[in-house]
Amino acid sequence: MVERPTSMPQAESPAITPSDGGKVAKELANPARNGRNAARQRGRSKTGAHQGQRGPGPAPGTPTRITESRPAKSGHGDRGGWNARRAYAAIDLGTNNCRLLIAKPAADGFVVVDAFSRVVRLGEGLGQSGRLSDAAMDRAVAALSICADKLRRRHVALARSVATEACRKASNGPAFIDRVRRETGIVLDIITAEEEARLAVLGCHILLEPGDGPALIFDIGGGSTELVLVDSSGPVPDILDWMSVPWGVVTLTESERFDHDDPESRAAAYTRMRARVMDGFAPFARRLPELPDAERRLLGTSGTVTTLASLHLDLPCYNPDAIDGLIVPSESMRAISARLAGMSLNQRRELPCIGKERADLVVAGCAILESILDIWPAMRLGVADRGIREGILRALMGKDAPQPRSAHEQRA
Repeated sequence: MVERPTSMPQAESPAITPSDGGKVAKELANPARNGRNAARQRGRSKTGAHQGQRGPGPAPGTPTRITESRPAKSGHGDRGGWNARRAYAAIDLGTNNCRLLIAKPAADGFVVVDAFSRVVRLGEGLGQSGRLSDAAMDRAVAALSICADKLRRRHVALARSVATEACRKASNGPAFIDRVRRETGIVLDIITAEEEARLAVLGCHILLEPGDGPALIFDIGGGSTELVLVDSSGPVPDILDWMSVPWGVVTLTESERFDHDDPESRAAAYTRMRARVMDGFAPFARRLPELPDAERRLLGTSGTVTTLASLHLDLPCYNPDAIDGLIVPSESMRAISARLAGMSLNQRRELPCIGKERADLVVAGCAILESILDIWPAMRLGVADRGIREGILRALMGKDAPQPRSAHEQRA
């Protein structure tokens, strides 16, 4: 089950009503305007193993897992008398996916009682038109209608619903938000790239390998990629530096039109994707600290890394319990990326865990992942099947948890 920090102030809302757009947990320190935190200038403290993680990191190339912190899918917990039947929900409407998670508190985190995910491609064509298309909005509203029904049936008490890069960029983003509220009752909060990065870190940081020095956490989305350098020596990471670039699997794919059946055309397009992403990462890369590769820790949360990890394990179908917390040799992920980039679209469609929905987007994800490995050449990559939704749930539950009573209140 997910480990919950002791205090997570966060915006809260009724089940089918928006959050107030409040700040993310105060434990995630606000970075400076240029993305850097004063902690970076003070030097880094030693990092001990997180609760629920075991011993030192594995030898290079050794497959391992961080498994203790996986959220349970069912069951009930008790937080010292706090009503564990209270349900909370998080909705993340991204450029490519619409995701819902409903959970209830437990003694050591929360248990998931319902979930939903659908590829809606909300940002399809956005790069060319600057607008959300009617077809994309229809797909998203249909998915959100299912989410709204689940919120009602599960009697969700508090929820937060967020929208990210596609709605940030689209000229008709506000009009789409209004339509969603009218037709589904869900009010989406368009969050900043900074808050998106913080929520992702809050949701998955527990899966970082134990170790010393700063670690890099990244989230490859549909419309953008967030990179966050953290000091993980405390119970919740301190953000030392961060960057968001407007390249995700949808936006990068749409930036390159090529002949999928021509090997030379595919190779040239992949090279251009890599170059475009590296240009975007360059300012952040120049600020990263120099470390021995063996000491670099890296954790990714996205469909790209979970898909590639599934191929690494040769799974017949996607299994989050096998993926979440997995630690994979980086060279294996590079090799899989190169293999996918060299395949035709039809060949990728035939692979387990990719299929038709991801076949055209996964190559862009590979280009982004390889570029991350170029600027932060860690020997191992941690894989998280969790992120923004889990970060929202932690924050909601932390704010809603009962506070200790004073001695006077206890006597009364």
